[in-house]
Amino acid sequence: MLFKSIMHVAFFTDNMDEMLEFYQNKLGAKLKVLIRYKEYLHRNDRPEHQKIARAYPDKIFNAYLEIAPGQFLELFPKSENQGQHLNFNECLGYSHFSLLVEDIYEVKRYLTDMGVNIDTEITKGPSETYQMWITDPDNNRIEIMQFTDRSYQVIGKISD
Repeated sequence: MLFKSIMHVAFFTDNMDEMLEFYQNKLGAKLKVLIRYKEYLHRNDRPEHQKIARAYPDKIFNAYLEIAPGQFLELFPKSENQGQHLNFNECLGYSHFSLLVEDIYEVKRYLTDMGVNIDTEITKGPSETYQMWITDPDNNRIEIMQFTDRSYQVIGKISD
C-alpha cells in the first residue's frame, strides 16, 4: 500500500478549551503540539499569519492531539466567517471519524465514568464489527469500533 495510516483529521472549533479538555481528559489523547501565532512572526512566506501574529501573538494557531501512536486530531480556532455545523450527514463530505478499541464494553464503562454521553447502545453492524457512537463538544460524531474475527474490515468483503 502507498500509505501507512491516516495521520490526522482536522476540525475548526469555537470551543478550543472545551475540545482540548474533552479529548485529553475524557478520551485520553495527549496534547502533542500547540502552536501560537507568534511562531509566524519571522515567517516572511506567510504574511497573513504574520499579520495575526503581530496583533495576537498568543492566539492559538492549531493543536495536535495524539489519539494513537502517530495518529492525531488537529484543531484550529474557528475563522470569523465560518458557520455552525449542520445536521449529521446533511451535506456531502465529512461525516464522522472512528476510533478502534480492543474491548468496546470496557471503553463504554470508562467513557460513562468520565461523563461522556453514549449516543447509542453497542451493536454489531452489517460488517460484523461492534460499534457505538459519541459526540464531542462541537457535535462531531465519533464512532467507536471493535473488530471481531468475522469483521469485513479484517477478512474483506466485496459485494457483487
